[in-house]
Amino acid sequence: MLDKRYPAEPFRIKSVETVKMNTRAEREEIAKKAGYNTFLINSEDVYIDLLTDSGTNAMSDKQWGGLMQGDEAYAGSRNWFHLESTVQELFGFKHVIPTHQGRGAENILGHIAIKPGQYVPGNMYFTTTRFHQEANGGIFRDIIIDEAHDATINLPFKGNVDLKKVQALIDEVGAENIAYLCVAVTVNLAGGQPVSMQNLRDVSALCKKHGIKMFMDATRCVENAYFIQEREPEFKDTPIKDIVHEMFSYADGCTMSGKKDCLTNIGGFLCMNDDDLYMSAREWVVVYEGMPSYGGMAGRDMEAMAIGLRESMQEEYIEHRIKQVRYLGDRLLEAGVPIVEPVGGHAVFLDARRFCPHLTQDQLPAQALAAQLYIDSGVRSMERGIVSAGRDKVTGEDHHPKLETVRLTIPRRVYTYAHMDLVADSVIDLYKNKEEIKGLKWVYEPKMLRFFTGRFEHI
Repeated sequence: MLDKRYPAEPFRIKSVETVKMNTRAEREEIAKKAGYNTFLINSEDVYIDLLTDSGTNAMSDKQWGGLMQGDEAYAGSRNWFHLESTVQELFGFKHVIPTHQGRGAENILGHIAIKPGQYVPGNMYFTTTRFHQEANGGIFRDIIIDEAHDATINLPFKGNVDLKKVQALIDEVGAENIAYLCVAVTVNLAGGQPVSMQNLRDVSALCKKHGIKMFMDATRCVENAYFIQEREPEFKDTPIKDIVHEMFSYADGCTMSGKKDCLTNIGGFLCMNDDDLYMSAREWVVVYEGMPSYGGMAGRDMEAMAIGLRESMQEEYIEHRIKQVRYLGDRLLEAGVPIVEPVGGHAVFLDARRFCPHLTQDQLPAQALAAQLYIDSGVRSMERGIVSAGRDKVTGEDHHPKLETVRLTIPRRVYTYAHMDLVADSVIDLYKNKEEIKGLKWVYEPKMLRFFTGRFEHI
């Protein structure tokens, strides 16, 4: 039985930013002008912003102090050496390549590790990750356990890799035709679901047996470590920092978006142990990001990231982080609102299929629900369903993911439980009147990553 108590914020509020609430009529007009795409709504018109947890974190006093110590030299910044040594200590990898954010690391990894026609198996796709894999000639293959695609199934480690699926792919195409295996910790589109330490051990052993490299998407690794501490008896007394270190001991490298668990607003990095891959990555980072000693980040940003990495592994911080998200999920579950279960680490995912049973998936129920939530309460969220999944590169047909969700993503150290109550009240009211939510159709559909800038209108 999980602890139902919700800890108070482990910090004092030192600075505030004023926000305003538009009228419902104003929000209706704003949503229409934005093409019912929450990405196209101006920040000043949002009351509670749950669009993403990427770069929306509140930094600590120590991080703000670190900004004033930025060494903005073009090469050899002392902040880079601080960040490099911090990552090497906490993650255990030999080499670190800085990037402007996570997708920069994904792009470089694709360039140096994928040969056209090779497969890249992963525990459920993520939008930018899959894009960079495919843009560099890779073929994505989903290897997550089947239960991850069912919002109603409650498992402690719903992000686990299915070893039988990995072996089946090896048997089908040969290990030499697998560029690398990608394990996300946690799995975003499955609902922020964690991967167990035992599963990481087993996947690593299988990869080593067949000579396949294993890279991890480390974006929310500290949240994953908390779930391991909470749910795997072996680790109930193990510090978060030590759990993180062991997690990455089973991998050959990782990509990291520093805009999440590093508690910063920009930045990322790519890690590896292989010397040859590292030298290749150093060449590509100059082409796409900048010098290997800044990779698209200012010195002050690297300093804030180094400090934030350590803060993210503080036990009090990560407990509050996970349980604040869980509080919102518990409120919705108690009201009978359909969500992805169990509640993950960074967001609560509304199950739009069950929330809007009167809409078919081709009527874009998650996109419609996200737009209506904004109109109802000024809360901005994000669609994670058929719109985000995009089209098949060969057939041109829409991908139809089994999960059709709206992501309520909680920024780190930004909102209080009172904000979560307002969000819950709005979602609960919408669910009571769900038949009034109208489906959407495309007005403008971009060719790449269409969910960012696409536009819609009511059917």
